[in-house]
Amino acid sequence: MPLNRRKFLKRSAVTGAGVALAGTAAIPAAEAAEAGRGKKPMKRYALTVMGTTDLHGHVFNWDYFKDAEYTDSAGNAQGLARVSTLVDQVRREKGRRNTLLLDAGDTIQGTPLTYYYAKVDPITAEGGPVHPMAQAMNAIGYDAVALGNHEFNYGIETLRKFEEQCDFPLLGANALDAKTLKPAFPPYFIKKFPVKGAPPVKVAVLGLTNPGIAIWDKAYVQGKLTFPGLEEQAAKWVPKLRSMGADVVVVSAHSGSSGTSSYGDQLPYVENAAANVARQVPGIDAILVGHAHQEIAELRVTNEETGRDVVLSEPLCYAERLSLFDFELVFERGRWRVESVKASLRNAATVADDPRITRLLSDEHAQVVEYVNQVVGSATETLTTVQARYKDAPIIDLISKVQEDVVRAALAGTEYASLPVLSQASPFSRTSEIPAGEVTIRDLSSLYVYDNTLVAKLMTGAQVRAYLEYSAEYFAQTAAGAPVDVNRLTNANGRPDYNYDYVSGLQYEIDIARPAGSRIRNVMFEGAALDDAQQFVFAVNNYRANGGGAFPHVASAKELWSESTEIRTRIAEWVTEKGVLDPKDFASVDWKLTRDGTPVF
Repeated sequence: MPLNRRKFLKRSAVTGAGVALAGTAAIPAAEAAEAGRGKKPMKRYALTVMGTTDLHGHVFNWDYFKDAEYTDSAGNAQGLARVSTLVDQVRREKGRRNTLLLDAGDTIQGTPLTYYYAKVDPITAEGGPVHPMAQAMNAIGYDAVALGNHEFNYGIETLRKFEEQCDFPLLGANALDAKTLKPAFPPYFIKKFPVKGAPPVKVAVLGLTNPGIAIWDKAYVQGKLTFPGLEEQAAKWVPKLRSMGADVVVVSAHSGSSGTSSYGDQLPYVENAAANVARQVPGIDAILVGHAHQEIAELRVTNEETGRDVVLSEPLCYAERLSLFDFELVFERGRWRVESVKASLRNAATVADDPRITRLLSDEHAQVVEYVNQVVGSATETLTTVQARYKDAPIIDLISKVQEDVVRAALAGTEYASLPVLSQASPFSRTSEIPAGEVTIRDLSSLYVYDNTLVAKLMTGAQVRAYLEYSAEYFAQTAAGAPVDVNRLTNANGRPDYNYDYVSGLQYEIDIARPAGSRIRNVMFEGAALDDAQQFVFAVNNYRANGGGAFPHVASAKELWSESTEIRTRIAEWVTEKGVLDPKDFASVDWKLTRDGTPVF
């Protein structure tokens, strides 16, 4: 039956109700041969559940930062236009009415396309556009989508408007109203698949999102929404779905499978909990995994209570892969039973774009291409992040300088105006380049790929020293005199590049011959040894300020100021005002790697 969006949204917001849909046509079931002479054939049914995750605004196989078709060394291709072709293939093979299409979240943030329709030509404006991701996913025919943490990056108003524009529900059983503790979004979706000569197969999809939203988007959700653990909420809802007659239970979880958390002990809930859910909660048949940006064709996890395998699959992000869960069901003792589940992946690089999606969104794509290619200034020399992970690079100093200037201006006339400002920045990309000559918005956007905003915190010298020490764990311990392989020098213990921070305004050494926890040496401020008691204003992005990466002290430090304008926008404004991007206006050598006091480079 058609979904009445207005009625559904009102109902889901007030009661947290799930969504139940019935199929519209009878579906031929695959029947097995006779189980034995004289016995009635057993009814069988084959169902395929398809899934994507972490689309992050990728509609086309296009790199807006390079103004060119996307390519990588692995030969991958991206975008919902490719996924649409894969989905059509599967529907032709399996029968459209024998399939379900899901997503595990992080949909409306991640590319200039999504930024444009959140900030430049926002969907929230009166008479505003329909979000390109809603248009594409509606056209492809998604059945349900779990909320990702990045769904909240532009605030709840943008998310609700996107929800309103979608022909499918956004699921979040553990996204609760902070006051009532009732689901603020539909927890589940149910669809019936009619089978000739037998009762319909009832499939329930439970959507779970990431508890880290409470940290990462604290400014938007604090006091409004709360996000308990996936395991707890799955244990609450799966039995309810089974009691409602669900023959198949699939979880769409915006949560990885590693059992780890990036936010330390700041939350009592696990960030990457999908495998925990499979182990701890009986009654689940399969889990579509998201959030971790990993490729897992099939992972089988044994449930501790039932001893049954739960099948997990995580398709590669950016619409590069499509997961398939192939279910075989048998009708016995008056009900359908899942006999087997297997998971596999299909590769978007093996197909062409669906021309239907290309035609649908060609205008939006062209508008964004024009926007990102606007010239905002010129650069006196080429700046690149190629060596920024292990050498103090001027291109990262640009981020710090912009942040320092913005915070100083914001605090002018306040009691904190006289305090020195330090600034944090990370080498997000290994390939970003601002070329000599004309500088465009896309050049600057490639430097700062996240939609982070700026926060000013009050920190002491001792706290900043501890912050630097934690950041330095990013480097692999390398003995003095040993060869240095830059490909193995960084990312110790899996620490991603975005969780390594420069801090400008100080001078310091990182001695990588020493063990983690004792590497920061010779910290100086204005030519003198750092005073642990001195107070500083710390300019930091909101992800870090709210505890992302579990850096010490910063999350609990006093907040002096914050804003909602993206740091990327502040960089573009700074360059536009200057007109000329010259390293002498922002570059400084604040840190270097050493071994026993000898510089590595």
